[in-house]
Parts: sequence; structure tokens; C-alpha cells
Amino acid sequence: MVIGLFPELEAPGGIQRVGRHVGAVTAAWAAERGKACRFFSLNDPPGLHRITLAGTEFVFTGYERGKGAFAWNALRAAGRRGERSGLVIAAHVNFAPVAALVKARRPGWRMLVLTHGVEVWTPLGGLRRWALRRADLVLAPSRDTAEQVVARQGIPKERVRQMAWGLDPILEMPDGRGVENHLPRNFPPGRVVLTVGQWRAAEKYKGLDTLISALPRLLQKVPDAWLVAVGGGDDRERLEELARQSGVGERVRFLDGLTQEELRSCYARCEVFALPSKGEGFGLVFLEAMAAGKPVVGGAHGGTPDVVEHGVTGMLVPHGEAELLAGALERLLMDVDLSAAMGQRGRERVEQIYRFEHFSTRLKEILGSLCAS
Repeated sequence: MVIGLFPELEAPGGIQRVGRHVGAVTAAWAAERGKACRFFSLNDPPGLHRITLAGTEFVFTGYERGKGAFAWNALRAAGRRGERSGLVIAAHVNFAPVAALVKARRPGWRMLVLTHGVEVWTPLGGLRRWALRRADLVLAPSRDTAEQVVARQGIPKERVRQMAWGLDPILEMPDGRGVENHLPRNFPPGRVVLTVGQWRAAEKYKGLDTLISALPRLLQKVPDAWLVAVGGGDDRERLEELARQSGVGERVRFLDGLTQEELRSCYARCEVFALPSKGEGFGLVFLEAMAAGKPVVGGAHGGTPDVVEHGVTGMLVPHGEAELLAGALERLLMDVDLSAAMGQRGRERVEQIYRFEHFSTRLKEILGSLCAS
């Protein structure tokens, strides 16, 4: 039997998207071997839900933040059929304690924990750290995060595996035909720098404030430039005020609640993608922009350098350096040939390494070897 513990599956966000990918691949892998699956989501609305991804449908139960019911039902599922062997997957380190309890109840089971980035870059509290150390295998999406898990959490190196996340199949873009038909109504004209994220006060490390601060310098050289920020969050009001105070309020557009087709069109229509973050454990949005053939600008920190190769598929700048960021954006907007070459190399890199089918193959191999061991 396979039990999956997820924070949330139906909401936007990188961790949620990775969860959907893991759920679909795990369900397909289990079906191929005649194994039963039970998936639990803490924060989704209560009741049964269905998601179909890449031709695989899987079912999960939401608990609407009911931690007690979430944990209790996961433990019941592990003991209901009395399997001596099984697999419990914690899709976030916060669920490692529940997974550890499942393993304690069923000693023959294997335990897999996914890490994503900043949540493991500082030492965890006692219970979560204890639980993480019970894992048979810990996955990390980048070299930096894998090293942090070893150094900060004390996990033996041989029990940590680096495995890159993959591009969502919905956002694979073989060509740009018809993209104008799906652009959001208030998408601006001109030369667009696009950024995508969740703009929360707790995640200022994303660097949108630096992008806004860089825009006045950029407009001196590229007067028809715009900044489009896709995503919502409780920090949006502060960011909009920063844009007004910087004199670029009319050149920054916030777009929220977009459909997947509208998001695809934003990637296809922009000229440069930028997320100068210092806290990305990986950066799925870079894959999405690269799949659209766009040059990318990222922060020279965390897991971003694993995805963005400086001078090849994009440019890396130190977090918070508005002048350097403006210079990188100016160079890409002014040098059309350089941008096109970087965009093409980025698209090729995604095709070779990061497509969903590559992610699926990697994860199935890990699941198989973990259970076989």
C-alpha cells in the first residue's frame, strides 16, 4: 500500500504543483504494480477530490486544516489492511512526523520525505527533525538544498537524493500559435518583463521589490518596458505602493487568478522572465519560461543556479542589487540576438532534462528502488 501526505493539491503555487506531479506519478506507478493508494491533503476542502494529470487520475481526501483528523485517518489507513510492507510519502517536511508515526506502527514500511527549499535551510525544531531522521530517503530538488539537508538537519548523505522537479505538462509549449487569443485583457503593450509567484509578506525573498526598484533605471534605456507580476498574496498592496513611490506605478501590472491558457500566453508574449529570488529551492517558474523560449534572470542563490546557467540560458544576479538587475534586463532587452540564443538554449535544456516524462521516469525509479530495498 502507498500513503501520500500532502499540504495542498488544488491551490496555485510551486509546492502544490510538485504535489500534483508526485500524486499522479505515484498513482500510475502503484497501479502498474497492483498497489492500493490513499492520498490525504491537509488544507484542501473536506471530502473526496479527483485530479487528472498527464493521463492519470488520482483521488485524495481533503481535511480543511483539520490536523487531528488528517493524522488519525492516515494512521488508520496504514493499519486497516495489515500490510507488512508499504510506502508512506510526506510531500513536505511538515508531514514527516505523521509519516514517522505510520512507520513506527508498521516497521516494515518505507518512508520518503520531499524537501523543497527554505523550509530546510535552517535547523528544524525537535519533532520535525527527529521525524526527518526516520526517513529512509529524503528528496531534494537541487544540489544546494540537498547539501543543506545534510549540513543543517544532520541527515546522512547516503539517505539524501537530489532529483529535479519537472515542467507541468499543461505548460509545455511546442509553438506559439494562438497565444494572443488567450492573453489577459489588461496585459500591456510594449516590451514586457514577466515575473510569476505568490507575493506574500513572509516571502519577500522573491525579489519583486527589487524588480520594481530596478524599473526606473531600465526605463531610461528601454522606455517602452513594462513589468507584469502574475500572482496574488498579502504583500501586493505594499508592492503597489512601492511602485507608485518609485514613479513607475503606471508601468507595473499585477495579474491574478489566471487560467493555465492565460499563463501560457503571458510566457509566450513576454520578452524576458525575471525572479531575482534568494530563497528558491528550485524554481519551477524558470522551467515554464524556458519552455516558452524566453531568456531568464534569476538570483545567484539557492537552487536557481541548478536551473539557470549564467550566460547560457539566462543571467544570475545577487539578490537585492537593483542596479545589477536593471543592467541584466537592459542587456537582454537591447540585444535581441543574445536573448533569442539564450531562449533557444533554455528550451532545449527543458526538452532534454525537465519535461514531465523525465520527472516521471526519475520518480518511478526511486519508488521502485526504495520499495525493493
